[in-house]
Amino acid sequence: MKKKAVVLGAYGFIGAACVRALKQKGFSVTGVGRSSALARAEFPDIEWSIRDIAQTSASDWKQLLTDADVVVNASGALQDGARDNLKAIHETAVSRVCEALSGTNTKFIQISAAGVSEDAPTDFFRTKAKGDAIIMSSAVEWIVLRPVLVLGAQAYGGTALLRAAAAFPAVQGMIMPKAKVQTIHVGDLADAVAEAAEGRMGTRFVADLTETGSQTFSELTEKLRAWLGFPAWRFRVKVPAWSLKLLGRSADALGWLGWRSPLRTNALRSLEAGISGDPDTWQKLGGAPLKSLRETLDEMPATAQERMFSRLYLALPLAIGCLSLFWLLSGMFGLVSFSKATAVLTDQGVSASLAAGAVVSGSIFDLVLGLAVLFRRWTRLACLGMIALSAVYLTAGSVLTPHLWLDPLGVFVKVLPGMALALLVALVLEER
Repeated sequence: MKKKAVVLGAYGFIGAACVRALKQKGFSVTGVGRSSALARAEFPDIEWSIRDIAQTSASDWKQLLTDADVVVNASGALQDGARDNLKAIHETAVSRVCEALSGTNTKFIQISAAGVSEDAPTDFFRTKAKGDAIIMSSAVEWIVLRPVLVLGAQAYGGTALLRAAAAFPAVQGMIMPKAKVQTIHVGDLADAVAEAAEGRMGTRFVADLTETGSQTFSELTEKLRAWLGFPAWRFRVKVPAWSLKLLGRSADALGWLGWRSPLRTNALRSLEAGISGDPDTWQKLGGAPLKSLRETLDEMPATAQERMFSRLYLALPLAIGCLSLFWLLSGMFGLVSFSKATAVLTDQGVSASLAAGAVVSGSIFDLVLGLAVLFRRWTRLACLGMIALSAVYLTAGSVLTPHLWLDPLGVFVKVLPGMALALLVALVLEER
């Protein structure tokens, strides 16, 4: 009979790799996550329990985990935001899982992070450390694995940010010159989880998972740029610390709109402090050797898709910002220049009341779409709304004021690139 593994956060970057590694070792895997669509898209062939990990009670966990041989916690969040609460995810949920597993022989494997401590500079590391402490003080058969910076073929979070930084045109921004960074391939991390799940190393140990060498952040982005196949940067510019702080605060604000930017303050502080671990414990336990950065990059050769994604990741925030600004200004101009806007319609024989209603309603729709596109959960729908409303404007305008197609300033013609930009954002926008 197959052993059963339950993976929390199973469709995430690390969780998905763990699912594949465990299946390869012969485990029957049940995934846990809060999005049914993402779960089914990632693994349509495994059993799923769709739930909010942060809100699940100990009694519910006990029922779900009753026949599990191994529980792998690959869930986590970088920073508090509209969709995430660090204390609830990293502490409360872990405590409830430990309570549910009390008195059982189920192995609990916690994927933490190298460098965590309760006096760390970020909430991420502090809450992770507290979660680890809860596990280590429990009666369950626990293992805590602490990986360094995880790289993989899937571009998400930090791996997406590194690709984008490496693809920046012409100029390399020199940041955090003293910060040392170690890496681990996501496949090595998943294999380590599967190895621990098999029970060969025992339980009740903490191990960092890391390559033996290290590099500065600038060296890391240079190596990734060469891996992507881009020419070396022509210029190097030192980025002042205040601009990084401003960037982090801006990304934090976007977090409350649902955007999980890897540029948030916690991520930048973590990089500044350095991301490193000690491989000794893992090696002494007989764990498989972990790839160096060079070996990691050799295992996942870059293709045209990698280069395209890296550029798109840089351009996407700019595209969304431009769409928002365009539609907000359009709505405001319609209200501010109300009389001129209505005159365009009344001059074509439209009644004053109908013209006024059309201008007011159109301006409100423009403002709503300009705001909605900034909220992550509404971005794609807002883009489709922009395309539809633009089509309505062009159709109505072609009937009432067809001469504007020949306007030297391109009043109608300029709407078409906006529609194309909204379509592009809607097509490339992905959660993971």
